[in-house]
Amino acid sequence: MTYQNIRFSIDRGVARLTLARPDKLNSFTEAMHLEVRDALDRVQKDGTARVLVLGGAGRGFCAGQDLGDRAMQIGAGQAPDLGATVEGFYKPLVLALQNLRVPTLAAVNGIAAGAGASIALACDLVVAAESACFLQAFSKVGLIPDTGGTWLLPQRIGMARAMGLALLAERLPARQAADWGLIWSCVADDAFEAEIDRLAAQLAQAPTRALVRTRQAMQAAASHTLEQQLSMEAGIMRELGWRPDYAEGVAAFLEKRPARFTGE
Repeated sequence: MTYQNIRFSIDRGVARLTLARPDKLNSFTEAMHLEVRDALDRVQKDGTARVLVLGGAGRGFCAGQDLGDRAMQIGAGQAPDLGATVEGFYKPLVLALQNLRVPTLAAVNGIAAGAGASIALACDLVVAAESACFLQAFSKVGLIPDTGGTWLLPQRIGMARAMGLALLAERLPARQAADWGLIWSCVADDAFEAEIDRLAAQLAQAPTRALVRTRQAMQAAASHTLEQQLSMEAGIMRELGWRPDYAEGVAAFLEKRPARFTGE
């Protein structure tokens, strides 16, 4: 597929997927959804990728859905089927990120609004520039937070703050988002790109399978009893204990040298 709405590359274990409609604050159209889906499929199939960095071109990360896209238009007496858009495009996107075979890092360089905020939060780590912000804009157009927003927000920051963000549609500065525990960290604008590169390189050299299993275990915890979670942990530890990266990690520890993980 030839990409018109995104940029994509894999280099030294780092897959970079950049939403590239800067004149529209990287808002989603059906065409961009299809390109992102293709790129994520490539990450899933390419054994050289060890981490995915998801970012936005220009001054914003993603403004969510492009309301000017054909699928969102209200025709002569006929309203669009927004549920079909969520079910057909945003649900698969979030699930693809949550089930990707490599860890994911959202690089939020500017505003992340609506579905754009939820897409960032669907990644394993979210790092935002200090000038960035998060906005649940749905109530301004008579909708609810989608793309997993009603699940992610209460889970991360509690019901009171989640309801405030959703009902009032006020911008949440990146620094406050970090203080609230919504994201991993907020970085000064002039240090943002270097910090993203540093984290991407660190994750690309990490034990990939163990990081993804960590994600899976933490995702399952909310629906498990403590006993069930302990059993899940035992099963994952059994699996990882038989993998080459565990043997390498122990050897590196005993030999007092950096580990050379392969991701297996």
